[in-house]
Amino acid sequence: MEKTRTIEAVDQYISELPEDIQSITLALRKIILDASPNLIEEYKWSMPNYTYNGLVCYLQASKKHVNLGFHRGVELQEKDTNQLLQGSGKGVRHIRIKKMEEIQPDVFNELIKAAMDLNEK
Repeated sequence: MEKTRTIEAVDQYISELPEDIQSITLALRKIILDASPNLIEEYKWSMPNYTYNGLVCYLQASKKHVNLGFHRGVELQEKDTNQLLQGSGKGVRHIRIKKMEEIQPDVFNELIKAAMDLNEK
């Protein structure tokens, strides 16, 4: 992972997580950053956020799982053929990951790209 694209605040955030959750978070972070060279890592609202022409997605870790969240998740639902997106808020949706085996790089990659497309309109 290119050092230039990751920021220290997020490194710090990840370093304080339980070990298994750290692994999941690092794997998701890599998928996000690999999805596009245009995504920018930021640390806001006490968690990693990824932006491109506005908010795209975020990582929210807890003791037992990591949420890969999409700020405009409601608009992604038609692209979510695997019905992974959860949540009931006005806009935000997330995918909850409890173990490494639940990570689906290709599927997540598609959703991240679709989320970026929303910010182009």
